[in-house]
Amino acid sequence: MASGTEDVRKLFIFTTTQNYFGLTSEPWDQPLLYNCPEINNFLDDGNQMLLRVQRSDAGISFTNTIEFGDTKDKVLVFFKLRPEVITDENLHNNILVSSMLESPINSLYQAVRQVFAPMLLKDQEWSRNFDPKLQNLLSELEAGLGIVLRRSDTNLSKLKFKEDDTRGILTPSDEFQFWIEQAHRGNKQISKERASYFKELFETIAREFYNLDSLSLLEVVDLVETTRDVVDDVWRQTEHDPYPESRMLHLLDIIGGSFGRFVQKKLGTLNLWEDPYYLVKENLKAGVSICEQWVIVCSHLTGQVWQRYVPHPWKNEKYCPETLDKLGKRLEEVLAIRTIHEKLLYFLPAGEEKIICLARVFEPFTGLNPVQYNPYTEPLWKAAVSQYEKIIAPAEQKIAGRLKNYISEIQDSPQQLLQAFLKYKELVKRPTISKELMLERETLLARLTDSVKDFRLDFENRCRGTPGDPSGPLSGKNLSEVVNNIVWVRQLELKVDDAIKIAEALLSDLSGFRSFHRSAEDLLDQFKLYEQEQFDDWSRDIQSGLSDSRSGLCIEANSRIMELDPSDGSLKVHYSDRLVILLREVRQLSALGFVIPAKIQQVANIAQKFCKQAIILKQVAHFYNSIDQQMIQSQRPMMLQSALAFEQIIKNSKAGSGGKSQITWDNPKELEGYIQKLQNAAERLATENRRLRKWHMTFCEKVVILMNIDLLRQQQRWKDGLQELRTGLASVEAQCPLTWQSKWEGPEDPLQYLRGLVARTLAIQNWVDKAEKQALLSDTLDLSELFHPDTFLNALRQETARAMGHSVDSLKFVASWKGRLQEAKLQVKISGLLLEGCSFDGNRLSENQHDSPSVSSVLPCFMGWIPQGAYGPYSPDECISLPVYTSAERDRVVTNIDVPCGGNQDQWIQCGAALFLKNQ
Repeated sequence: MASGTEDVRKLFIFTTTQNYFGLTSEPWDQPLLYNCPEINNFLDDGNQMLLRVQRSDAGISFTNTIEFGDTKDKVLVFFKLRPEVITDENLHNNILVSSMLESPINSLYQAVRQVFAPMLLKDQEWSRNFDPKLQNLLSELEAGLGIVLRRSDTNLSKLKFKEDDTRGILTPSDEFQFWIEQAHRGNKQISKERASYFKELFETIAREFYNLDSLSLLEVVDLVETTRDVVDDVWRQTEHDPYPESRMLHLLDIIGGSFGRFVQKKLGTLNLWEDPYYLVKENLKAGVSICEQWVIVCSHLTGQVWQRYVPHPWKNEKYCPETLDKLGKRLEEVLAIRTIHEKLLYFLPAGEEKIICLARVFEPFTGLNPVQYNPYTEPLWKAAVSQYEKIIAPAEQKIAGRLKNYISEIQDSPQQLLQAFLKYKELVKRPTISKELMLERETLLARLTDSVKDFRLDFENRCRGTPGDPSGPLSGKNLSEVVNNIVWVRQLELKVDDAIKIAEALLSDLSGFRSFHRSAEDLLDQFKLYEQEQFDDWSRDIQSGLSDSRSGLCIEANSRIMELDPSDGSLKVHYSDRLVILLREVRQLSALGFVIPAKIQQVANIAQKFCKQAIILKQVAHFYNSIDQQMIQSQRPMMLQSALAFEQIIKNSKAGSGGKSQITWDNPKELEGYIQKLQNAAERLATENRRLRKWHMTFCEKVVILMNIDLLRQQQRWKDGLQELRTGLASVEAQCPLTWQSKWEGPEDPLQYLRGLVARTLAIQNWVDKAEKQALLSDTLDLSELFHPDTFLNALRQETARAMGHSVDSLKFVASWKGRLQEAKLQVKISGLLLEGCSFDGNRLSENQHDSPSVSSVLPCFMGWIPQGAYGPYSPDECISLPVYTSAERDRVVTNIDVPCGGNQDQWIQCGAALFLKNQ
């Protein structure tokens, strides 16, 4: 160095500058730079408060002013606390050092956010002595700088919004806040609406990310899946301009960073080498799942789903969060090491060797935090793992024979053999043990080869059949044929994939592995081809149906929404059930990774647009078509005016003040108003029906009270009750036709009521006589002859439980129209049941026709109690559980029985189907 090397002040300036800019040489050895006047002014002039150091292509430059202009170069600033000459004594007490990157706004924001705000606002000592007003100003400064930074262009003199600028977006919460700010401060209304749309989509996960550190590992496993759905919705939305690809790439990256830091922080609280194995295993598995799942999400979305999404395709290469992926693999290594340790504990015999080995096994990892993955810690980790493997080598040699004996005992059972290899796969992967288990691994490979052959045969036998048939694909619930077939073959794919993964992990060195792998991959190719064929066939069928007006797939925005069918008078909504199925198919196939053809997607988008209104209209139509079944027949004339008013609204579906044009789907404002009118009219009619039915039930209750009166001793009470009944009838007499009053069951004459009571009493005596002769259960019985039929069924349940030696709670009640119950120890043949809301022919339920009676008789059936696990006479999927009431008023339930309906249980619930006992 030039003369003056004894100047410690300059040495401090030069050394700090060299370290900050990463300089390998010392250009200030030159006297000209060493005697730089700007440096001398800063050190020797008490009034000169600042020294700026900047590196450019020309070299290092020193100035005493801040002049950034449009430069992006890094800047280092020395500045004084007090206006003093710098000496050896005050060198470290009077000079502050600050660096600036990208922009002064960013540097100030990060300094406030990372250093000063936490210290002055969260530290108890400082916050207690810090003026609350200043605390608020500091918080506002941090928030304001964040807003400016998120909205600033790279040109520092122009603070304008640019979506591709993500310098201020460091966490997912920053991104969510960005769209909140844009929704309030956008320059154009359309920009505000777009920002509000994104803001609402992100709200699903915003709270969880803001409070990420307070969540558990398992909660964040669920958050990964939720986040996947949200970013997918953001990318695929078509309501507004698309989400910028560079911004989405940045968002995926910072989300992965947040997940990685969260996992490191949570696992950092554990001692991964000494804490109980079950605790370490549970947390490591959750951490690995978080890392793996987000890597899979990013790869799947950017590598497949979004690249094939025609409205907004992903143009860059597949994105994979590499650091998060490597962190997940590191955690897998830690889990494997701990698992091997547990298996050693299990197989090694108790003794001194075991204690010595296991006491030393984790020594190589002392002082090394395994969750802190980065390129600098990787060599240290590999060295520790290598030392660890040397330590456990003797133990592996000892347990190899024991593990071989254990597996040899179960190798005749393919399932047990596979489970054993999966259970001890970490040990089997060890070279010493793998070599010892050569024959057992050959046996496992043969079993896996056989399983792949079985999968191939099952696929070839079923792939051309109908879902649900014995020779067709297995069927799931609420899936159309195309989706069902694809889901079925995807399940087979998973099984084959599992076999491949096991073989790759444990059997890749065997001679038969390549042949197995080729066969399995060939089968996977067949599965993929079958999937594509199914999708292509579906696409062709749908597209051909789009040109056929009778297919139910055509919906025109300018078409009528509903009309009355002239053939049967029913109300039809011009939105077919096939469209609802199409929407579900498009949604499910998209989720399965298929690219929906543009024409089909367009129809689905239109159908989705009107789906909400169509569902409401279908509910109104169902109400209109079934209201007559919900009315008591004799009450229908009482509601004639309300029904006519409702029907008039349906017939006069005109738009505009003049009512000259029909209301169509593409007129949302008029449509909403019309739907509201329909709903109001339907509600008025339903309310009136409920009111009249309530009166009917009230009158029934009063009649029941009268029936319980002792007519010989309480004649006055009878007369008072009768008067109350007449008063109630008078309250609705203005609406009530004369014929309605004649519909009330039972005469007003007390003697006639007594005759009815005697008739029931005689019937009960007849039951008693049959029971004493052991002949009661062999005859056809009428439950309406009993005062309490539910008590009789419960007694039958108790007798059945006693006869079968079962507990009462282990039995279930069933009914059969096919014949006697095979599984029932005791059973009765019941008649006298009535059905309301639909018809039943003994085989299945069917809808009432327009001329069908509202109430119909039900054929006699056998009833009894059978064990819960026993199969009843009907499959649960083809039945609906209907209540059996004591009367048509449905005020008291006797029991519930399964009635065959052929599926679609919701249809019969909407029809109000129910059984009840006939009146005596």
